[in-house]
Amino acid sequence: MNRSIGRSVVIAIVAVALNQATLHAQDLLPTESPLPRIEKVRNYLPHMTRPEVQELLSRSDMVIIPVASLEQHGLHLPIGTDYLNGVERAKLIAQQADVLVAPILLPGQSPYHMGFEGTITLPSSLIQEVYVEAVKSLVRHGFKRFLMLNAHGGNAATTRFIVDRINQETAGIAVDLGSVLGPFRPEINEPSGSTVAVFDRHGGTGETSNSMYLTPALVDLEAAVPAELMLPPHMEAMLPDVVSGDPTALTVFLAEGLKDEGTGKGTSAEEMTSTGVWGVRDPREASAQRGWADTASMVAAAVGFIERWNQLRPPGTR
Repeated sequence: MNRSIGRSVVIAIVAVALNQATLHAQDLLPTESPLPRIEKVRNYLPHMTRPEVQELLSRSDMVIIPVASLEQHGLHLPIGTDYLNGVERAKLIAQQADVLVAPILLPGQSPYHMGFEGTITLPSSLIQEVYVEAVKSLVRHGFKRFLMLNAHGGNAATTRFIVDRINQETAGIAVDLGSVLGPFRPEINEPSGSTVAVFDRHGGTGETSNSMYLTPALVDLEAAVPAELMLPPHMEAMLPDVVSGDPTALTVFLAEGLKDEGTGKGTSAEEMTSTGVWGVRDPREASAQRGWADTASMVAAAVGFIERWNQLRPPGTR
């Protein structure tokens, strides 16, 4: 047999063998990631393509931006509770109102939780700069109106300042979503629970209920236990008035409570609570039904406000 022909035959045999080996190897390789599948959510910026953003801009100039945090939430809730719940609520709003959901930062301002592992905190000034610069990017693309959805109580002042800076320093128009929902909230009957009013705030039954509805796979309710509170004596004396709904007592209480250990007030989370939960109610009293009721009321109110804003200032108005 001609030497060149023999060489060609050998090459062909080797090629077939390599191709078969490759096909066999492909059969053995996994075709999907072992992580949970990510389902695409409408109007959620991280999931969208550029043409989809362009198409949305032809219908709407409005953006919801959650302002969140990464901080401890006791023994049973994830570090990302505020970020996750805020983003999930924003997504729900966007399914009913044609607006963009654009998460920017995971951390917020949480220095008083730094005594517990996992918390990440940023200075208020830095948080403001990041959000304002992000809004400038969105304004450049054609978005005009911004709903800042604060998902962490400690960001309240920062969120208000971000709103003011957007209105004062950019072509954008911003509102603090939480401050405008009252007139639009529908009456939704929450499931009945304990009728005894007790102190129940950070990481308590409210946040736990919301997480049980919005991110149930991340809630470890079996790990939850009632917290032991160690409040300064004068704050302990205020509690009955706080629980009864006295607005002045609540304002004074929150002005001093949950503050950075470096302030010397003795009111950081680690100094006041054994588990990180700021409350005495057992978190196991929470329910997904209560979380649904609270979320449904908030989402309906947000949609109502957006519809009214669109009436007063139609999309595309200069």
